[in-house]
Amino acid sequence: MDRAHIPPRRRVGALAGGLAALGLALTGLFTAGAPTADAGAQGPAGSRAVPKHAVTGYWQNFNNGATVQKLSQVQNQYDIIAVAFADATGTPGQVTFNLDSAGLGGYTVDQFKADIKAKQAAGKSVIISVGGERGAVAVNSSAAATNFANSVYSLMREYGFDGVDIDLENGLNSTYMTQALKSLGQKAGPGFVLTMAPQTIDMQSTKNEYFKTALNVKDILTVVNMQYYNSGSMLGCDGKVYSQGSVDFLTALACIQLEGGLAPSQVGIGTPASTRGAGSGYVSPSVVNKALDCLAKGTNCGSFKPSKTYPGIRGAMTWSTNWDAANGNAWSNAVGPHVHGLP
Repeated sequence: MDRAHIPPRRRVGALAGGLAALGLALTGLFTAGAPTADAGAQGPAGSRAVPKHAVTGYWQNFNNGATVQKLSQVQNQYDIIAVAFADATGTPGQVTFNLDSAGLGGYTVDQFKADIKAKQAAGKSVIISVGGERGAVAVNSSAAATNFANSVYSLMREYGFDGVDIDLENGLNSTYMTQALKSLGQKAGPGFVLTMAPQTIDMQSTKNEYFKTALNVKDILTVVNMQYYNSGSMLGCDGKVYSQGSVDFLTALACIQLEGGLAPSQVGIGTPASTRGAGSGYVSPSVVNKALDCLAKGTNCGSFKPSKTYPGIRGAMTWSTNWDAANGNAWSNAVGPHVHGLP
């Protein structure tokens, strides 16, 4: 991928090819309890439940040329706001968060915390994202899993975050990440929001570590918003190869997750908010909406049409709210109402 598109601490990841060795082992379908969260449920920070159909957006805690925003300025269409990113410490698995006040025009920690509360009062969930394309967080032992759970929970209590987003693009150990997330979920209790943003290659097979982790924690998993960009060509659930940038790429790859053990409510489509938001794979918001229609209602499909519909599909994600703002909010203005209008 074009490195010119990747400023420091960006979440977009380069992917290799190697499709031939990828299998499509599928397991049974199970609907998680947490992500269906009935309206009115209260989370650890007092937030309302994630809506049935939700829009996720990443908020940049740094200035990379996109529109600099305070959290209060994040567009209203976003139901889940993932703060990017938590930082690794010198202790394995442990994370911390450092608000980039200087880069964000003097935004203070007190203002940030107040804005989190205000977003939650408006029915939004605000979570802390761990990882990114250049993230160095590793959970590769039981001790690291404990450190991860304890440190993320500490951030949730300090800032009022509703949960965590797992965006580890440099490897993931399913055994220890499962341990970490289950422990964190127990600490957080009802209302805990858990999202993931794997790369396409991470979700090609249920044997992959990311996919295994998602299935291991599906009882507390809110949504997997796979990154359908910076990817190249990938296998669809029908065994055919699809190129990024098309409706078929979105639907045929989502099908793998939908038939591989995740509930429809745990599947979302992640795309860049503008051509500047990723090195490759941008699609217009209309393509995202067509893919959602295809999966939810069986309409507006391309050459690939799933054998059944998934009306409960959670929604869509974008990188980032800042790039969306820089592009006139074209993504959220088009995709947001469409997601919220799904059956």
